[in-house]
Amino acid sequence: MSELKEKIGQIKIFRSLRFRLFLIIMVVGMIPGILIHFGIMEQYMNNAISVRTSEVQTQVRIIADHLLTYNYMHDNSNDVVNAELAQLSNLYDGRVLIIDSNLKIIKDTYGISEGKTIISEPIIRCFKGNGVSSNITQKNYIEIVVPIEEKLVTEFVKNTTSSQNQPPRVVGVMLTSVSMDSIITSYEYLESRAFIIEILSVVILFGIAYFLSQRLLRPFEKITEAINEVKNGFTDEEIHVTEYIETEHIGDAFNQMMGRMKVLDDSRQEFVSNVSHELKTPLASMKVLADSLLAQEEVPNELYREFMTDIAEEIDRENKIITDLLSLVKMTRTSADMNVEPMDINAIVELMLKRLGPIAARANVQLIFESRRKVSAEVDEVKLTLALSNLVENGIKYNVDGGWVKVILDADHKYFSIEISDSGIGIPQESIEHIYERFYRVDKSHSREIGGTGLGLAITRNAILMHRGSINVKSEEGVGTTFTVKIPLSYIAT
Repeated sequence: MSELKEKIGQIKIFRSLRFRLFLIIMVVGMIPGILIHFGIMEQYMNNAISVRTSEVQTQVRIIADHLLTYNYMHDNSNDVVNAELAQLSNLYDGRVLIIDSNLKIIKDTYGISEGKTIISEPIIRCFKGNGVSSNITQKNYIEIVVPIEEKLVTEFVKNTTSSQNQPPRVVGVMLTSVSMDSIITSYEYLESRAFIIEILSVVILFGIAYFLSQRLLRPFEKITEAINEVKNGFTDEEIHVTEYIETEHIGDAFNQMMGRMKVLDDSRQEFVSNVSHELKTPLASMKVLADSLLAQEEVPNELYREFMTDIAEEIDRENKIITDLLSLVKMTRTSADMNVEPMDINAIVELMLKRLGPIAARANVQLIFESRRKVSAEVDEVKLTLALSNLVENGIKYNVDGGWVKVILDADHKYFSIEISDSGIGIPQESIEHIYERFYRVDKSHSREIGGTGLGLAITRNAILMHRGSINVKSEEGVGTTFTVKIPLSYIAT
């Protein structure tokens, strides 16, 4: 049931996925839009500034040619040039400064700085021959610095090779400030329209995200509903949700878990039934014997002793069943109950066979131990001894008069193996796959005669599995049985 609750808890997590999926779709849809918005707007601003700068530079170069043509650097009273400068300043809502080679302002379209000296890095670089430069000021103006080069005129006047090879001489600089207000206004207009479009996109995206979150998670809702029906006991049918591969896998896993739980539940019910039967049988026998004694007024001593002997045997049988049940419970706990230590396996086997020697002698069965090498391994001595004792004791009990039980110990670089074979009555092939089941007996009448509870092999198998080992059996009726136990030399904790 705990596995079912855990699985249901895992499936119910998908309920919160609707909101998560909704957010993911919204974010995934909005991020590209935001990136495109800022990318396009930034690109628009850069292109607008580049176009405006190129346009102004072209016109400034034309005016720079006119400055030399009309000798404006020496006489700034020319009306034609002044008109061009004023027109340029008004056209771009800016300001034009003409600076001579002495860094003195000879013309200011604002008329406030003429005659003053100006020193700035772009102007100095321009006089040194670095050509045209431009930059954006903090007051949203584009400053364009264009050199006034004398070569633009002298190349046509002096048609000689020497003059053509001479670098142009910078006789002045035009510093033009162009306002970016119109560009910023257009930018803000486009940004407002883009914002409206983004709001509409968010609304549409919200609808798409809500629709997809509902539709994509609908199969998980079906699984949750089906699991709740199973949990509440309304149905035990398998879950089939094949919309997605993931839901199909979840459904298959849940169906497998339900199948396993049904098997465990059936096994539990059978186990409870078997325990009840096994515990009631000795009690019923004792009840019959006691009632027989009570029903007689004068009971002969011989009969009284016989009945009391039978009652004592039934009590011993009851005690053995309870002891085996407690051992089985211990063997089904977690590996945390393992008391693992490096042990001498040869010594463990020898001591076990020594303890079982009297039982074998009474049954006229010979015990044989063959050790092929010295073996040391990390094991729980108590659990391993109990497991091996059950196998050897079974070999003694279900043997023939004058038979034998042989124990062979061997090991390789990773595992040690113990082979326990006997010359007993053997196990039918149809019973081999059931011998590890609790309370299962191959021959129930014979098992009761020799005191078997049907729990020994179940205890043995659990003890070996707790050591991360394996057990295999081969048997032939009338010939004998061989159990092979294989356990790692180093205990593998989980």
